Amino acid sequence: MRPFTTFRPKVMVPVGNRPILEYVIDALVRNGITDIVLVVGHRKEGIMCHFKDGKDFGATLSYAIQGKQVGTAHALLSAKDYLEGEFLVVAGDNLIDDRSIRDLLTMEGMAVLITESETPSKYGVVTTEGDRVVSIVEKPKGEVGNTISTGIYRFTSDFIPMLEAQVAQGVTGLTTVLQTVLSKMSIRAVKTDGRWIDAVYPWDLIKVNTYALDVKGQEIAGKVEAGVTIKGAVHIGRGTRIRSGCYIEGPVSIGEGCDIGPNVTIFPTTSIGHEVQIEPYVLIANSILMNGVKVGSHSHLSYSVIDEGVTTGPNVMAASLAGYTRMDDKLYRLDEMGALVGPASTLGSGVVISPGIIIGAECRVSDGVKVSRNIDDRSEVI
Repeated sequence: MRPFTTFRPKVMVPVGNRPILEYVIDALVRNGITDIVLVVGHRKEGIMCHFKDGKDFGATLSYAIQGKQVGTAHALLSAKDYLEGEFLVVAGDNLIDDRSIRDLLTMEGMAVLITESETPSKYGVVTTEGDRVVSIVEKPKGEVGNTISTGIYRFTSDFIPMLEAQVAQGVTGLTTVLQTVLSKMSIRAVKTDGRWIDAVYPWDLIKVNTYALDVKGQEIAGKVEAGVTIKGAVHIGRGTRIRSGCYIEGPVSIGEGCDIGPNVTIFPTTSIGHEVQIEPYVLIANSILMNGVKVGSHSHLSYSVIDEGVTTGPNVMAASLAGYTRMDDKLYRLDEMGALVGPASTLGSGVVISPGIIIGAECRVSDGVKVSRNIDDRSEVI
């Protein structure tokens, strides 16, 4: 997920103008589950400062510290002192809805929530006999099936001693632990048609944002000048000013303290954070602009993700087209993608970014440059 996890844990990446973890907590609270333990480690301060004691989110939150990020089994064991009776385990970095949790709650005893995936090799693939799990294979290299674990489980306290024994032997992944104990205890599979969406790569955020942006109606707390056209579901935060001549078609979420326009066009499905400045004659479509972004006039951003504190000059072009991007020495084809720009980067005037290009954190791109390959963090392109 880099560069969007350079300065934050993945669970705090905003989609629909809310951190991913907020959707997880909301799904639990909607099912009456309010006693929640968050296992935190990498950049834990950002999580703890945002959620605090959980009261603002309808929950009572406790925090278990995982000193080293060495796997999901180790993470769960970090919360051992909080666990008794029956409990749920939920990954904090997947977008889920309350139905996903409700489906799991219908099952008694130990269970795993499953769904189907077009890319099962990225997950734990589950094989069942009836509703009983007979195997879980983590990221299989061959074809095993397309039924995967969502990483959402229902456990009983009987599982804890087995978990401790496996972690003591060096097993760090929860999927591996489960595969080991399947012969000793019954784990049932619960299929869900609820929402479960994972962002594996940076470009997945566009898809996740589309699902997350579930705004209804129009909520306008800021100032909208005469001559502005607003259609569909659009939320505008306090202190935001939409200047004359702007056209906004929802679903769109705009945060607080923004200054947009005049004559800016914003198409679905776009999330704009707090304190964002968008100068005249800019077009934005199906994109995420995080807090503190400044976009120069006459720019075009579509299917793009622009991280916090990015500043662009005028006439910056990041149009959405089919293209290829490279990550981890693999080439990925993207059907429709704009630019992916990391935090605190600066783009000069007239910069053109090829589809699917990733610009790292704290980069500097000079005026008139065409960026046609990925740029590492803290690079300068002249």
